[in-house]
Parts: sequence; C-alpha cells; structure tokens
Amino acid sequence: MSADPLAPLLELPDVRDAAESARDALSAVHRHRYNLRGWDKTSREASWRAGRSSAAIEGGSVELQRDAQFDDPITDGAMRVAQALDADGIDQLGAVFRRAPAQALARLHTLAAAGLVDDAALLGRPRTEPHIAQRLDFLGQLITGQSTVPAPVLAAVVHGELLSLAPFTEGNGVVARGASRLVSAATGLDPHLLGVPEVTWLRRIGDYRELSALFGTGDAGAIGAWIVLCCEAMEAGAAEAKSIADAAAG
Repeated sequence: MSADPLAPLLELPDVRDAAESARDALSAVHRHRYNLRGWDKTSREASWRAGRSSAAIEGGSVELQRDAQFDDPITDGAMRVAQALDADGIDQLGAVFRRAPAQALARLHTLAAAGLVDDAALLGRPRTEPHIAQRLDFLGQLITGQSTVPAPVLAAVVHGELLSLAPFTEGNGVVARGASRLVSAATGLDPHLLGVPEVTWLRRIGDYRELSALFGTGDAGAIGAWIVLCCEAMEAGAAEAKSIADAAAG
C-alpha cells in the first residue's frame, strides 16, 4: 500500500493540535441539546451565514432587494451553493462527492458561476491545461480515501488546492469553500454542516488571502500556516454554530 501523501503535514508545527481542537469543537456542537433534534433548522441558518460570508469574501453584495433576492451574480451563486449544502441538499450532493468528487465539483461550479460566465458550456468544466486535470485527479484520490489524515487537514488541503489551482474560469473561491464544507460533511467531521468557518475567513480576510496564496507555493511552513488558519476558523465556526443553537433553543 502506498504511503499517505498528506501524512507529513501532521508533523508541521501546530497542525495536529489545531485539527484536534477543530474536531472536538464541532463534535461538541453536534451534541448541543437543540441540535440533537433541531439540527435541520440550525443547519439552514448556518448555510445562510456561510453563503453570505463566502460571497462577501469575493466582493459580492449581501444586501437583499425587496423581492428577497441579492443584487449581484457573485452572491446569487454563493447562495445557490449554500442552499445545496443545507439540511435539504447535503445528503444528495454529499453522496455524489464521496463517490465522484469531480462530478460534485462540477455541480458546485454550475451553481456558483451560472451568472458569471457568458458561455453556459463552460459551467462545470475545468480549464483544459494538463496540470489542472492532474491536480484535480489527485484531489479526487485524496477525497475518496487515499489519505487518512484528520478531516480538518483534508478539508484545508482541498480548500487551499482549489484556491491556488483556480480550475474554473470564474467562481473558484465559492467552489473551494463549498468543497471544504463537503469534505467536512463526507468525513463525518461536521455531518450536518452546523459550523460556519466562512465567518472567520471573512473577518480575517487579509490572513486568508495571504496564506492561501502562499499555500500555492508548496512551502511546508506556508502549508502548515494555512491548515492552522482553516482549523482555527472551523473551531470558531463551531462557536458560531453554538450561538445559532442557543438562539434557537431560546
């Protein structure tokens, strides 16, 4: 059996501890008394907040119009992705992701970029450079079981790789954050997608942009710093989830 290609990441400073803290925080919020039965409602609220934050990271407007629609295609796309990842949609898309990651990524792109590309034939289709196909194939292997690193680490790697690779003509950021959520659901890290790490990525947008760019250099220290940032956002996203559940419980 070939060695796990991501195993060395666990030896980078703070990565293992950050991943464990993220996992413990998300596990705890799933045990919240309200989430034991009412998780479908809190999951929808979490997806709503995630979509708005993901759009804002890309410069989208999050102001609602009178008809309850957003006023720009970036936010429209981010909210379509959010809806596909809420309590009603995650089972279907998550099943596809576990079996055929490339197909799920294509679906995320179609949702994210429907209003951003002029040619509908480009929706769901990665750019044609050979290295893109190779890297997407590698990600697919990781997602379907080639790596057994803790789920927060895998989610961070998938997220960072999609940001740096930018496989599609538009909408890559929304797709990357959606894929991170799919990893969290598919691995059981956050099966109901209650966490909202996107809020922290937006609040720390300078760190988010800088570290995601450095992730693409392949430098070990930069990769470790990116993973730690993602894990910290997941832990903070669990605290956001707790506030949602607390409010729902009254």
